[in-house]
Amino acid sequence: MKGLIVFLAGKRVLTAALMSATVLATTPSMAETIFGAMAKAYSNNSTLNADRAGVRVTDEGVAVAKSGYRPVVSATADLTTTASRLDGGTHGTRNTGTFGIQINQTLFDGFTVSNNIKSAKTQVLAARENLRNNEQNLLFSAAQAYMDVYLNRQIVILRQKNLEFLDEQLRAAKARFDVGEGTRTDVAQAEASKASAIATLDAAKSDEKIAEANYIQIVGTTPGRLAAAAMASKSLPKSMQQAFSIATGNHPAILASQYAVDAAGYSVKANEGQLLPQVGLVGTVEREEIFSGGISTGTTDSTSASAGIQVTIPIYNGGRTSALVRQSKETLGQRRIEVDVARDSVRQAIAQAYSQMESAKAQIVAQRSVVAAAQLALNGVIEERKVGQRTTLDVLNAQADVLTGQVSLAQAERDSVVTSYAVLSAVGRLTASQIGLQVAEYRPEEHYEAVKDKWIGLRTPDGR
Repeated sequence: MKGLIVFLAGKRVLTAALMSATVLATTPSMAETIFGAMAKAYSNNSTLNADRAGVRVTDEGVAVAKSGYRPVVSATADLTTTASRLDGGTHGTRNTGTFGIQINQTLFDGFTVSNNIKSAKTQVLAARENLRNNEQNLLFSAAQAYMDVYLNRQIVILRQKNLEFLDEQLRAAKARFDVGEGTRTDVAQAEASKASAIATLDAAKSDEKIAEANYIQIVGTTPGRLAAAAMASKSLPKSMQQAFSIATGNHPAILASQYAVDAAGYSVKANEGQLLPQVGLVGTVEREEIFSGGISTGTTDSTSASAGIQVTIPIYNGGRTSALVRQSKETLGQRRIEVDVARDSVRQAIAQAYSQMESAKAQIVAQRSVVAAAQLALNGVIEERKVGQRTTLDVLNAQADVLTGQVSLAQAERDSVVTSYAVLSAVGRLTASQIGLQVAEYRPEEHYEAVKDKWIGLRTPDGR
């Protein structure tokens, strides 16, 4: 079973709708949206396309299993040359050609083929659910990559503005020092703050490049202008308990594990069927022709046909079948346990994502108050410095508080967006149709219907 869900541990999840105190101007109308990025990832991502190909591979398993019901036709040809010496020293040869067709049709095989077909069909359903799970993981990764780029760009803007502010403070400190109203310490403190701001700005630009590279890997295109994003609201559960209830019957990881149990059960029956008698119909048509030769045998060309029923009763095959039955039963037991594992993992992911989403929303309210208070304090400190009641260091510290609050607010707002999509993924609702992506939705059943009953043909439905 493939990866269950994208977990958020070890990395804070963030958002995009930055308030005017932290972010700059309105996003242009032609900017990329988070839904556009997810749509591109849905259509272009190589990993997801490989997963879709894997489902098509699984589809062919049904046609393979159904072949056990169909006749097996084979042709044989044999050419024999016989050379001999007759009495009196005469040499002679005889060329005999035998050509035939044999048909084998299974009549009863202990229900092995029947159970193999059921197992193959169930494996197709499991593969589809695994694909749906992988699609959800990809869409979440695309949303997360989008918000990573958006956040890091906003942080770069904030740090650039901070550098401009500190540069102005340095010029002001030098001017005051030149006229004897400031000290060398004020200038040194301003210079140190500016140098530190340059270093943090370079680090922020590096983080931006890393985020853009990750975006390109997932979405498949270079991020241009990105629009602010809001929390996912469509199909979002209203409570954690409701999320648990929805996921139990809807999450693809749980459904895939349940289908895997059914497939394993059919495999047990298929292996047990090998212990039952096997009945088959065998028919042959054979033609024998004598081409030439110097030997007189008195024989002539002939054609023969035969048909009969063959019954095979297994008695002992070295214990192989018994071992296969025991092995398949252990596999069935493992698959049943994996259902519980999937449920527990989904439940844990829901609890984590939902709690982080609620925390992010609370952090937004708190950080907005922090930014407003810090900005008010900065304005007051600047005015107090003008009358000599504050130092340059006080101004620098107050500006640092404003910057910290703005970055924390941007981080918290990003958290609310990404965690909302994490909740949708955890309950099994982060699909192209449920979030309204404008894409041609991939339908795995179309390939399945095209190949499930194919009797012959080497080309795939797409012409390869």
